Amino acid sequence: MRIHAISAQTLAGVRTSGRDVSGHPVETVVATGGEPLRCCLRDASAGEDLILFGYEPVLPASPYREIGAVFAHAVACPTEPAAGYPADWRGRRQVLRAYDSRGWIHPATREHDGTDPEAVIASILADPAVVQVHSRNIAYGCYMFAITR
Repeated sequence: MRIHAISAQTLAGVRTSGRDVSGHPVETVVATGGEPLRCCLRDASAGEDLILFGYEPVLPASPYREIGAVFAHAVACPTEPAAGYPADWRGRRQVLRAYDSRGWIHPATREHDGTDPEAVIASILADPAVVQVHSRNIAYGCYMFAITR
C-alpha cells in the first residue's frame, strides 16, 4: 500500500501561479489549527500560513473526475510526509472511494471509522479491479490523499 500526497510539482505550480486547476485565485489563510494539509498529510497548527485552492485528484478522464477545495502549506514543506497512514488522521472517519482503471467509482467503496484503516484499505485493494483508492472527508467530501498498491 502506497499513500500519495498531492505532488510537489502540482503544489509548486499552484504556489507559483497563484491559480488553481480552474484558474481561480488561490486563497491565503492563517491556520486556526486542525486544517487537513494535503501537502504533508497532517493537521495544521494554529498560525501556519496556508493556501486553499481547488484540486482535481489524478484520475483518467471520466464522469467521476471532480474538483474540490484542499489546504496546503503556503510554501514548500520542509519534510516529506511520513510513510504509511497519516498519524494525525488515524481514528478520523473517512470514506475510502475505490476507482477502477476507467476512473469510475468501484463498488468496493466504503466508509470506515478510522480504526485500523490499513485493514480496510487492504480489503478494498484485494479486489483486482480496484486500481486506486481516495480517502475523503466524511462531512465535506473533500479529497484527503490517494492510495495504490
